[in-house]
Amino acid sequence: MYKLIIFDLDGTLLDTSRTIQSVLNESLKKFSLPQLSIEKTVEYVGNGAKKLIERAVGTEHKELIEAVYADYSERFSADDNKFTTLYNGVYDTLKKLSNAGIYFAIITNKPQQATLRVYEKFLSEFNFAEVRGQASDTPLKPNPQSTLEIMYKYRVKPEECLFVGDGETDVQTAANAGIKCVSALWGFRTREQLCAAGAALFARNFTDLEKIVLQ
Repeated sequence: MYKLIIFDLDGTLLDTSRTIQSVLNESLKKFSLPQLSIEKTVEYVGNGAKKLIERAVGTEHKELIEAVYADYSERFSADDNKFTTLYNGVYDTLKKLSNAGIYFAIITNKPQQATLRVYEKFLSEFNFAEVRGQASDTPLKPNPQSTLEIMYKYRVKPEECLFVGDGETDVQTAANAGIKCVSALWGFRTREQLCAAGAALFARNFTDLEKIVLQ
């Protein structure tokens, strides 16, 4: 039986796409750069805020990347997440799995301060054992360092740990840590994109996830 589930955040527990788009476009507008559609925003996320800005700004204006990144980071850390929502089924599933004695962690490439703000607003009642975002002393996914550290800290064997995420980096992180990954099909990537990254186990919704965890 699984003892620990490590979740990605954006596109897995929370739909943050509108929030990211809103804040990003404010920064792009400030520097007179083209704004992004929601589709393009979702395409660009997944590898951390700096990579998002590099993709949004583009090579034609690469001299602006650092300035746009600084502006975006400041805005994003202070954002009230009014456009962010929990995905359907998150609350009931977390409650059921928690009652089954399973504990949770979050590992995301979202900046740590922004991660903690959105966690406190939407998920804090579930008392996640660890909430780790982008920090200067922590490598981003797909590096497995954070995953392995959490497993070691809580004495969880690889077969007792499950990684749940909607992105390619989640599939790769789980593989690098030697644990299974459930790829969430309700998030920011298609089944085809996830398969190309090596995904083999999928959940269409949180009911599917419950079945996989509790089987």
